[in-house]
Amino acid sequence: MKVDLNSDLGESFGRYKLGLDEEVMKYITSANVACGWHAGDPLVMRKTVKLAKELNVAIGAHPSYPDLMGFGRRYMDITREEARNYILYQIGALYAFVKAEGLELQHVKPHGALYNALVKDEELARGVLEGIADFDKNLIFVGLSMSKPLEVAKEMGLKVAHEVFADRAYNPDGTLVSRRKPGAVIHDKEVIAERVLSMVKDGGVKAINGEWVELKADTICVHGDNPKALEITAYIRKRLEEEGIKIVPMREFMR
Repeated sequence: MKVDLNSDLGESFGRYKLGLDEEVMKYITSANVACGWHAGDPLVMRKTVKLAKELNVAIGAHPSYPDLMGFGRRYMDITREEARNYILYQIGALYAFVKAEGLELQHVKPHGALYNALVKDEELARGVLEGIADFDKNLIFVGLSMSKPLEVAKEMGLKVAHEVFADRAYNPDGTLVSRRKPGAVIHDKEVIAERVLSMVKDGGVKAINGEWVELKADTICVHGDNPKALEITAYIRKRLEEEGIKIVPMREFMR
């Protein structure tokens, strides 16, 4: 069995530092790098790409709504055409730094509210996917496991990766529990590890109400802004490897 470990990184901005990028990067295989619209700036983007290169971590774009003040967690009413161009613009911005370092982009994973909005808005999803395809049809689209956008992406000829979340609670319909609700974010590393193993080996996990939710785990997201991010990420990797599961970049097994 093979699985990818990813994290949302490069989310500092100017003099403001967010996350434990340098430490977390040592344990993951794919980095989702902020493209400047919810976080990140040119200096942070280049630094993050350089760090990924040093540690042989695959790089993906992490585009969002244009919502720097709200960290991309506020929903916006945008058209399909706007979505297409917003995504293309942000991928292009990150790619400049990736190309400067002699690397290639592996994937695209939308951020925050945009990521969640795609699950219920097919028109918006098609706009985002068209933006990815405009840039490079070989890029892997990372989306919420078993969700509609992944089906649409495959119809459009894109590669897809089903993503699960290590430290987030699930609703019975497979969506993530809102961060505004109690229990949405899990902090106990033992609980997190057991949930990850369940998702990878058993194909699902218990929802917040106790119901079973079927999931496919190609890539596991660990959040770098969690206060215990380093400890949790290292422990997840250790437990997966103890079970004989190989941790590799998604491009090594996604076809």
